[in-house]
Amino acid sequence: MPNIPQPLIFNPLKHHLIYIRDFIAERLRDNNDFYHEYFVRELRYIGSSVMDVYNGSLGVRQICDEVISIIRSLNIIEQDTFRKWEGYDHRKYKSITLSDKSRWIVQYNDDTFRFIHLFPARLSPHTFRIKANTLKSAIIYYIIIGKDFIAREDLNYARSLIGLSAVKDPEECEAITKMIDIIRF
Repeated sequence: MPNIPQPLIFNPLKHHLIYIRDFIAERLRDNNDFYHEYFVRELRYIGSSVMDVYNGSLGVRQICDEVISIIRSLNIIEQDTFRKWEGYDHRKYKSITLSDKSRWIVQYNDDTFRFIHLFPARLSPHTFRIKANTLKSAIIYYIIIGKDFIAREDLNYARSLIGLSAVKDPEECEAITKMIDIIRF
């Protein structure tokens, strides 16, 4: 994972398309000699819910720097002031807009050093919505199998490596195939 500046907590493997592509390219450069528990653990951090992925031109560090700049300009860079501004309920959040007009959610995270959880806003410019297991399936397929022609058997083999059940639904296969096309570089 990249070095995300404090006080942010941000998972670019879950929310940033350029980072996802770089992650895949790095694993491919390793000549597939990476597949072990560490890689599976990395994919588990993606979770299992639906999420938004940023596909704009801002890099991870640029996003973090802009968010911190906004937080500083609002004078809420300290944990207590941020929490008061954002709200005390863990279901509360605020939306901020970055230079490319993308909207991002900042939400209080109960941690001394990383108390601002950052992720793309739903229906924000430069984002798309995806199921976590679809993203994980596309990543593992692309790295392990990598064929242009996507066969269900190959896809199910790749999914089994990360503990996902076999795909039976043609719509789920289509969603994964579409995601593989998106992450190709």
